[in-house]
Amino acid sequence: MHFLLFYEVTADYVERRAEYRNEHLRLAWESWARGELILGGALTEPVDGAVLLFKADSASIVEAFAKKDPYVRNGLVTSWRVRQWMTVAGDLAATPVRPV
Repeated sequence: MHFLLFYEVTADYVERRAEYRNEHLRLAWESWARGELILGGALTEPVDGAVLLFKADSASIVEAFAKKDPYVRNGLVTSWRVRQWMTVAGDLAATPVRPV
């Protein structure tokens, strides 16, 4: 299954993230190495959030990631939510559906 992790961030996120960025990136790359995180990054123009795409058996893996994230723990992320994403098209689709 695919899950999206949505972050909303503080207005001063760009200025404050440097202190926590290495720890955040380490967490992300470790998740990627386990085959969980597929893609992640900040939204731009404006920088007001981020989206991370996971492949996992349950939302609890994604929730655990967010709870460990230094951006969340240190208040740079004002809110976060996890949504299951039913992917149907593309090479990485979890449940591919092709036209008949």
